[in-house]
This record gives sequence, C-alpha cells and structure tokens, in this order.
Amino acid sequence: MPGRSRQRRGRRPRWAPAAAAALLAAGGVTLVAAGGSDPAPVRIAATGQGPATAPAATAPPPTTPQVRFSLPVRLVIPRIDVDAPVQGVGLNPDGTVEVPSLDRPEQVGWYRNGPAPGRLGPAVLLGHYDTRKGPAVFHRLPSLRPGDRIDIRREDGSTLSYQVRELRQFAKDAFPTDLVYGDTAGPQLRLITCGGTLAGNGHYTDNIIVFADPAP
Repeated sequence: MPGRSRQRRGRRPRWAPAAAAALLAAGGVTLVAAGGSDPAPVRIAATGQGPATAPAATAPPPTTPQVRFSLPVRLVIPRIDVDAPVQGVGLNPDGTVEVPSLDRPEQVGWYRNGPAPGRLGPAVLLGHYDTRKGPAVFHRLPSLRPGDRIDIRREDGSTLSYQVRELRQFAKDAFPTDLVYGDTAGPQLRLITCGGTLAGNGHYTDNIIVFADPAP
C-alpha cells in the first residue's frame, strides 16, 4: 500500500483476512466442476507431490526495492497462455476473500486489502480453476515450473516481471495463512487456485499456490 511502513517479518499483517485459515476452504476459490465423470486429481507438475502437510518454502531471495504504487490491470503468463484482466477484490461478510464471479471465469482477482504488486510484501492474486462450462483462467497454473515468467501490467503503463520460485499444494483445511500473507523482506507475488480431488459438495479439496519473486 502507498506509504505503508515496513513490518517485521514473521508477523501476520493487519490486512491479512480475519478468516484467512479458511479463506479458500469455505467460500474462496472453490469451484463446481464440469459435468460428466469425476475428473482426475489436480496436482502440481513441478514436483508431482500430493498435498503438503507443513507450510515449508524455500528461502526468499535478497531484498528487492519496492516500486511506486500503481494498480494491477492485467496478468500475463506466457508459458500457460494466460493474458487476463485483473480486478480488485476485498472481503466477504464472513471474513473470507472475495473472488471473481463464476460468470467471469477469465478474470483474476487481486486482494486489494494487501500490497499491490511491486510494493513491500506479498501481492495475492486468485483465479478459478474451472467452472461448469469448462476450464477457467488458472486451469493450467499447476503446470508452471520454477523459473517461469509472470508479468503484471499496471495502470500507469508499466510492467512488473516476476519469476516462479516454487509451487506448493495444501489441503484447504490446512491453508498456510502466514506463509501466504506473512511479512516479507521485499515485494513478492502469490497466485492461488484450486487443486486436489473434487469432493461430493462440488468443491476441490486443496489449494495450489505459486510463489514468485521479482525477476532479476
């Protein structure tokens, strides 16, 4: 956020969702699958792991200076052919994070209560994996690999480039709130969608999270 003072690492910022532990387990990026037979489980391709049991992540890179504030307006991920509009989203009445309407599966939501891309801390973008009508904007997100480029186009005409550090997969009832929303030494990016298996309630069991850092 513009003019925000630097926070101590390891503490959950005030802007983190009040119900963050359940933010994607009870009303976040939970989706109704396309019709037909049960789909195959959605797993990250980078390691082939199943759901993570602990919020472990590799060490972050050295501090990168933050840039001047500007709203994100478009997300481009060349490797998986994503070129999508970005809309700010806030909180639902129950404290969970809003997501784009299922009527707009091509849209990405930026959690506007947190940092904007390029500012100090983790900028969080969320997108649907699929809908009843078929694949959505983040359908190919699980196939990203470390080193892949992510571009954020901003309202001021500039573009910020990030590089995927790793992908992690977590059961929704073990969402790693501090890992996703906790303080960082510099600007970082998180992309979140659904994964795992489709439960009987029409919601996926897991979340897939991409961790990315400013490109060199």
